[in-house]
Order: sequence, then structure tokens, then C-alpha cells
Amino acid sequence: MATARLGGSLCNQSSCGRKEMAAAAEMGLERRAYARVGLLGNPSDVYGGRALSFAIANFSATVRLRPSAELLIQPHPHHDLVAFPSLPHLVSRLQSEGYYGGVRLLMAICKVFYNHCIQNNISLKAENFTLAYETNIPRQAGLSGSSAIVCAALSCLLDFYDVRHLIKVELRPSLILDAEKELGIVAGLQDRVAQVYGGLVYMDFSKEHMDMLGHGIYRPLDVNLLPPLYLIYAENPSDSGKVHSTVRQRWLSGDEFIISGMKEVAQLALDGRRALLQKDYDELGRLMNRNFDLRREMFGDDVLGSVNIKMVEVAHGVGASSKFTGSGGAVVALCPDGEAQVELLHKACQEAGFVVQQVKVAPSALSDEELTSLGVLTS
Repeated sequence: MATARLGGSLCNQSSCGRKEMAAAAEMGLERRAYARVGLLGNPSDVYGGRALSFAIANFSATVRLRPSAELLIQPHPHHDLVAFPSLPHLVSRLQSEGYYGGVRLLMAICKVFYNHCIQNNISLKAENFTLAYETNIPRQAGLSGSSAIVCAALSCLLDFYDVRHLIKVELRPSLILDAEKELGIVAGLQDRVAQVYGGLVYMDFSKEHMDMLGHGIYRPLDVNLLPPLYLIYAENPSDSGKVHSTVRQRWLSGDEFIISGMKEVAQLALDGRRALLQKDYDELGRLMNRNFDLRREMFGDDVLGSVNIKMVEVAHGVGASSKFTGSGGAVVALCPDGEAQVELLHKACQEAGFVVQQVKVAPSALSDEELTSLGVLTS
């Protein structure tokens, strides 16, 4: 890969854009990444499958970078608490929130980004910075809150060092996942692709593509293909980190039930893409329900959790189609019968103690230049 060059005598559209970005970096940067909804195919992304996902503007994480004399990762005043009124307060906080804030995420992506640049002969200017973050993505809600922080931080680093054009769009989700793996986070590429690309994305993670390209095949789709969708989540979600625990080992051991189940889940994403292109929302709803049923059969109710299952069942109770947005903690629902059914969904969720709101799909996060590099027309 080529070494980054500073300066240059010619100023075409892309180089001028980079110069403007570099000038902005001298004054400070702010980048945002949105929460993610897995519409179909999850969790087959971890098993060489396919996924259909989109970013939502309802929730986001923001990272700010400003030049500074020393490199500083700034703790968040709420998410990275180190001062407490008493020992009982500390213990209570750890029991409800865990040990995990955003500082570790920012440190991990700095390391992964630096190592990637070194390994690929990408030179970085010898300047320091301060990173700080904000997020309103609910914790443990299956909306990819951690990866959103990492994604926004990576975007800051790409622009601060003026190397966005040297690190392929398709590779950026893998850098984000590598940073999370540094911290022992078990996940797949689906969330990171949706957050890097923004909008609606179809993804194919087949072993053939991963081995040959080092990444999957990712295809942005028109967000206007999506029908109105609704997000349901619990105020106190269950931990989603257990979901892959036994299934992963069974898959690695050649369990035919799990292997065939994951193949069918992957097929749902391909069928869902076709349904969206045809705007066949009845079929889309059927596929969503099947996705949940397959997950339930493979993982079992104890792993999924009673609260998560209840959210799906509340939606089903009013005739809406529904499935997990990720590993649990939140549900995406489709109301094929229109506004009257939406009103019933709101009422049922309120009675069950769940929050419900209409999904706001986030636009593409990629520049025209990046979309063109992917072969996506921008005119």
C-alpha cells in the first residue's frame, strides 16, 4: 500500500477535499456513528453467512478529536466513573453497569489503527491528540453501542492523519472488530459494516469471499426500500454477551442442526433483499418471524432470556412481525396493517413496560468518492 504524502502541486477534487479535511483536523474533529439494527440474517455473520442491516439515527455515539501536546484519552464523566460517594455505591454501579466504559475502546482502536498503518507502510504525522466521546445508545440493547464508539473514533483518526484514502472502506469494519477483539468482545462483522457504511447494507460473509478478499461483499441499498419499522427495547435489558456461548462450539464441532440452521438464517438475508427490492413487505415480515424462530430453536429460551422473548411476543400479539435487532435487548417490528396496528403496538408495549419508537434510518456515512470506489453511482 502506498505511503501517505503531504502536500502536492495539483489540487483535484479528492486532494482538495483531503486538504480541507487536514485543515479541519488542526482545529479539531467530530465524527458520529449510529446504532445498528440487524434486519435479517443475524447471527449468521459469525458463521460465514449473510446479513441485511441498517444504521438508525435514533441513537448514536460521537467522538471528538483535538490536537494536544500529549496524547490523552479523556474519560467520560458518567460512563468511566472512578470516583464514588462510598464503597456500596461503587459495588452497586458495577452490578448495574459493569466495568466497561469507553476509554478502553478508544485505546484499543488507537492501537489497532497504528499497527495497521505500520504494517502497510502508511506514514503518520508525529502529532498528538485528545479523544473524548459521548453516547446515548442504550447499554446491552443489541444496538451495537460499543462498536459505534470505536467506529466514530476510527473516523476521527482517518481524518486527523489524512489517510482515509489509503485504508479501503471494506477493511474498516475489520479494524473495528479487531479493536474489540483486543478487549475480549465476541462479535461479528455485521454491526461494524452497517456503522461504517451507514444506511441499508446487504452483506455476504462467505468463506470464499473472506479468504480471497480479506473481507465480505458489502452492497449499499436504497434506504427508501424499507417500510416503516419500529424499535422496541427494555429499560433494563438482559446481558446479550451469552448468546453465542454454546452454539458456536456446536457449529465448530460439526453439529448438523446448527450448521443447517445457520444456512437457513443466511438465506433469509438473501430472500429479504429480494423482498425489499420488490417491496413485498408481507414476505419481509414472514422472513423476520422465521429469523427469530430459527434463533430460538438453535439457542434456546434460557440463552435468549425471558424479557427478550417477551418483547417479540408482545409484537406478535398485535399481529406485527418482529425479531431481535442483534443479540437481544431490543426488537425491530414491522406492522403490515398500518397505523391502527401501530397504535396497538404502542399500547401493548406500554402495558408490558417496554419503550417503542419509530425507526429513523440513518443516511449513508460514505462520501461520494468512497461510494464511487465501491462501484456505487452517486449521481
